Amino acid sequence: MAKQVIDIHVSKGMTEAQSNEHKRNWTDKGWQNALSKGNYDPSRERLNFELVKGGVVKPVDKSLSIPERIEKILQERGIKDPNAGLSEPKFRTVVNFIFGGSRERMHEIAFGSQKVNLDKGADNSHINRTEEIENWAKDVYDFVCKKYGEENIAAFVVHLDEMNPHVHCTLLPIQDGKFAYKRIFAGKDKYEFSERMKQLHSDFASVNEKWGMSRGSSVSETGARHRTTEEYRRHLSQECTNLEDEIEQYKKTLSDLSVEIRLAERRVKGLNSMIENLEKEKTDKQSMIKLLNQELISHNGDAIELKEKIARLEKEMSVIQEKLDDKHAKLDVAEQQLSVLRNDMQAISERKEELQMEARKISSEVQTKVDNLLRDVMLEGLISEHQQRVSSMSPAEKDALDDSFITSVVERGSEVLHCATLLFLGLVDDATTFAETHGGGGGTSDLKWGRNEDEDNRAWARRCMMMSKQMMKPSSGKYQKR
Repeated sequence: MAKQVIDIHVSKGMTEAQSNEHKRNWTDKGWQNALSKGNYDPSRERLNFELVKGGVVKPVDKSLSIPERIEKILQERGIKDPNAGLSEPKFRTVVNFIFGGSRERMHEIAFGSQKVNLDKGADNSHINRTEEIENWAKDVYDFVCKKYGEENIAAFVVHLDEMNPHVHCTLLPIQDGKFAYKRIFAGKDKYEFSERMKQLHSDFASVNEKWGMSRGSSVSETGARHRTTEEYRRHLSQECTNLEDEIEQYKKTLSDLSVEIRLAERRVKGLNSMIENLEKEKTDKQSMIKLLNQELISHNGDAIELKEKIARLEKEMSVIQEKLDDKHAKLDVAEQQLSVLRNDMQAISERKEELQMEARKISSEVQTKVDNLLRDVMLEGLISEHQQRVSSMSPAEKDALDDSFITSVVERGSEVLHCATLLFLGLVDDATTFAETHGGGGGTSDLKWGRNEDEDNRAWARRCMMMSKQMMKPSSGKYQKR
């Protein structure tokens, strides 16, 4: 008997990229990118559908993304997203189910006797979906509703444009008006979680029995392991002392992901090789059975012996077919896991780049602040030293320094700076008024003043400081000693 497939991924939210993949809400460029990485068939995309409230079959609605649907559901029910406002999400708020089965059986349910060309780039625009796949999807939808509540289904999309027909169900783990992933799924420990997953497979088998599919093997039983987005995010949420540490965490995670992706790719490649060998073995035995039947019809050889050989080959064919169904089911899961890993890799790479840009910005800001602080300290030091040296100078030496820039800064630093700021901003009249009302009067109003077209900020600032020094100089020509 064919096997059913259930795969579960828990996350702390739903990204737009994931939503676009589920809904095939891609631009032409997005489709090209998807086709380069996955087994999608644009000629069958029209066959995809979704189930909405009441289990009604509808074309896939692309007007709202799944994150937008989730937000709308929560608003209507008055439930707060616990991750809202957090710099990094902490709470598991989305459970993504994949429901399916052995490839051959799922193709029979979805397409009947129609033969789909699974070669990359093949034209399957003549293929139609059957009523049976809609009915199977309704049974799965009803199963999820009874187990977790219809109100918690954010999206239920059926894909018929990949290698194997399957369902993507986006579920919100809500109970009694609150997010409760642990209570609904995880349980108190890993053992309870494992038992719940086994029971889920068994319960789902009762749905699929009428569709000719038996219980598949759970991840806990097969020993297969995929580090989910949830695990990576938990890894990334570790407390960091600074941005550099956080960036290092992301780099480590990307490295771990690369290893996971290589292993996943190796698994997909290995499963494809096994399927190819099994298909060849199946074809060889079919040829042998055909030849033996011809001999039997033409009465060449011992009829009893021929029938025994045929029976033995048919039994071997049955074993091969079971192996093929199993490998196809595992391949479908492996391909989905690989797709998730690649999406994780892209999302985390983007976040790392954002952090690096933020780090560069902060570094620049810190450098500027330190630079300004050191300039202030240097200026204070110069002023202090100048004041000490002036106190020991003769009257003649003091008069010689009276018109110097450093003397103007020492005596009236804040006023000179404020007046220079007004000049730099082009507020000449305001600068003049300020100087006149703060004891200045040394400036001349008939001087040509303004910024030259080829003058950079530094040169312009220097001219403004020198003009401010002149404007803030008392009309007597001498600064008041403080």
